[in-house]
Amino acid sequence: MTDSYLTIQTQSSGLYKSKGSRFLSFAHPAKDTEEVKDLIADYKKRYHNARHVCYAYMLGPERNDFRFNDDGEPSGTAGKPILGQINARNLTNVLVVVVRYFGGILLGTGGLVTAYREAASDALEQAEIIEKTVDSGIRIEFEYPDIEVIMSTIRACEAEIVQQDFQATCTMVLLVPLAYKPSLIDSLEKVSKIEVLF
Repeated sequence: MTDSYLTIQTQSSGLYKSKGSRFLSFAHPAKDTEEVKDLIADYKKRYHNARHVCYAYMLGPERNDFRFNDDGEPSGTAGKPILGQINARNLTNVLVVVVRYFGGILLGTGGLVTAYREAASDALEQAEIIEKTVDSGIRIEFEYPDIEVIMSTIRACEAEIVQQDFQATCTMVLLVPLAYKPSLIDSLEKVSKIEVLF
């Protein structure tokens, strides 16, 4: 399993023009297929007067959830070149949408492939590419006198506390980068009861 992956920080946009046709491109970070579907529906509604709204997306740290759509363009001339630009940058959790306004002159299959590839590339070139860690959730229980050791271990392993409760028994839910998970569990098992959530 992958410890980290590349994605984009925020939405970005680009533009490509060829023989009167305009190709507006938009790159979005996306966490799941529901978000992707909502974004695509929004673009189709917003650009309802455009000839085509084509897209490609890649999801998951392992980059195994992907799809592309030509939206009426000849097969393989739109969605596939868009996906190719996502793959060229090794990105995931990303959606790229390219909206085409027809300029009156047919571009041919080669021209379409170039146009969609360049439009997608421009949007991704404008994006800030970031590396994110794949995190795992851990729930721990411990006695309050152990708090110093627990907190020190959490800091050393770059874990994030997402929930904590200091009632009769102290509990915390942590998000820890996968790379640090084995050492964190090993260290914490010496002083606390551990439950791995995900």
